[in-house]
Amino acid sequence: MISEFFDLDYSSGPFVLFGWDHLVALGIVATLCLIIFILRDRWTDQGKTITRWALFILIYLCEGSWQLWMWMIGSWSIQGMLPLWLCSVTSWTIPLLLIFRSRVYYEWVYFMGIIGASMALLTPDLMQYGFPHFRFIEFFVLHGAIIVAIMYMTFVERFRPTWCSLPKVILITNLFWVFCAWVNNQIGSNYLYTRGKLPTPSLLDVLGPYPVYLVWMEVIGILLCVLLYLPFAIDDCRKNR
Repeated sequence: MISEFFDLDYSSGPFVLFGWDHLVALGIVATLCLIIFILRDRWTDQGKTITRWALFILIYLCEGSWQLWMWMIGSWSIQGMLPLWLCSVTSWTIPLLLIFRSRVYYEWVYFMGIIGASMALLTPDLMQYGFPHFRFIEFFVLHGAIIVAIMYMTFVERFRPTWCSLPKVILITNLFWVFCAWVNNQIGSNYLYTRGKLPTPSLLDVLGPYPVYLVWMEVIGILLCVLLYLPFAIDDCRKNR
């Protein structure tokens, strides 16, 4: 039973998009975010420290265990396991935000972390790894923890983006995309999907063929960033009346 939990060739049930286990996982993440929002004014200084360190350890454990598992099953490669996926970059960056509480980290993590982790949670690339396989649990714990950590830093630690954050994040993300495209050309990888779509159903499927979907990714990414800033803009307008 334990070995099956980590098996490469898992046969106890594939992942089903919006199946019961997927919906339960999404529900848990949403519930944790709601709890953070409701209890946002009740955290003690000690509670804040414990929460930040707990999320720090959890996120690094998830990312590290995934890397270790891929290496142990012989599937680790530079074509797929470098920290160049959006959520991988976030998972290495957000623990630094939790410990150092740097607004420089927060700006990028808020926009790209929410966009990347939300897309991953809604359309996971899990193939045959349904619950309770290690990959299923690690995937949802990691991406759920990214969302929870961002909500915690926003509602409890009172971090927030500004209008200036938008062009900075968009510029940095595009420069990162160009870097990934160069890396992909050098080693034959497909980080940030610059060379093609996922082999499994994803939100990219509705954006047209290659390379049209790349343009739509840019447009939608900018619109999502604006949308994520909108609650703060509305709050600022309300306070300035």
